[in-house]
Amino acid sequence: MAGNTFGNLFKLTTFGESHGVAIGGVLDGCPSGIEIDLQAVQNDLNRRKPGQSAIVTQRKEPDTVAFYSGIFEGKTTGTPIGFAIHNTNQKSKDYSHIKDSYRPSHADYVYDQKYGFRDYRGGGRSSARETASRVVAGAIAKQFLSSVNIKAFVSQVGTLKLETPYQELDFNLIESNPVRCPDTDMAMEMEEYIKKIRKEGDTVGGVITCVAQNVPIGLGEPVFDKLHAELGKAMLSINAVKGFEYGSGFAGVQMKGSEHNDQFKTDGTTKTNQSGGIQGGISNGMDIYFNVAFKPVATLIQPYETIDKEGQKVQAKGKGRHDPCVVPRAVPIVEAMTALVLADYTLINRTIKK
Repeated sequence: MAGNTFGNLFKLTTFGESHGVAIGGVLDGCPSGIEIDLQAVQNDLNRRKPGQSAIVTQRKEPDTVAFYSGIFEGKTTGTPIGFAIHNTNQKSKDYSHIKDSYRPSHADYVYDQKYGFRDYRGGGRSSARETASRVVAGAIAKQFLSSVNIKAFVSQVGTLKLETPYQELDFNLIESNPVRCPDTDMAMEMEEYIKKIRKEGDTVGGVITCVAQNVPIGLGEPVFDKLHAELGKAMLSINAVKGFEYGSGFAGVQMKGSEHNDQFKTDGTTKTNQSGGIQGGISNGMDIYFNVAFKPVATLIQPYETIDKEGQKVQAKGKGRHDPCVVPRAVPIVEAMTALVLADYTLINRTIKK
């Protein structure tokens, strides 16, 4: 299986399966001498872990990370940072009913067709549990990017959409509710809606908005390795993501150029930020902001029709512990992938003569 490594210089390789012994990763290229707050790393993992509230999967995993190399006396050594998160609460029997059939809109079918074999327990390598390793690496990247502030939050669940511009939101409220929406009233509506969907045995999608502030000018390359292209790849590599837009996004097509252009101030900043902090594929020093769309989870806890390995139609019903909506737990994943991209491009920038 190819495609287990992300990044150019600040590079993460992940390993492990949802119901295997452990998941983990090797983070290569992290500069030496960076002080690492291990509790901050664990805190980000805690934001992603299952069982944290009534609106997420009730799989009970402590998700405690153990580091095996690359950190000594609280600082990075410059060598590969190896780490693992041991799985402790697998219930593989919950997946025995799909051993010979495929969940619609899930990776089950294509995985089996591509490799001729699949680990049906929780989706194996295609499980979103793999993203815990990304969160660990992203938490280290955040500490490398100490001057950059990265905040993500839930801005939409189903048809419930937060219309308030991010500049008017209090990011301190993101962690004040299980949905991770920085608007108290909207968060309550979203939470009740997710609970309703869960009782129906159904699932619902949503949108996460991410904002990166204090990003220096000059990150990104102007042709194939544009900063927004790499951010798009990073976000689209996350399980269940169906869309990515930055800056004005799709709404920008409704504007005239005279409305859309970000007029300069004398200090080089701009009066507006339709560009989303990126112009010509290169960061311009303004806030980078973007939206990430997540589809409804494929596994339904209700009867559905599908096919088995022989191509015969069969009736099935999901079992086990699943998220009715992934976006509350995906917030730290979006932050982590953003940090990995910015850390990588920061190192690439250091290779340029000035």
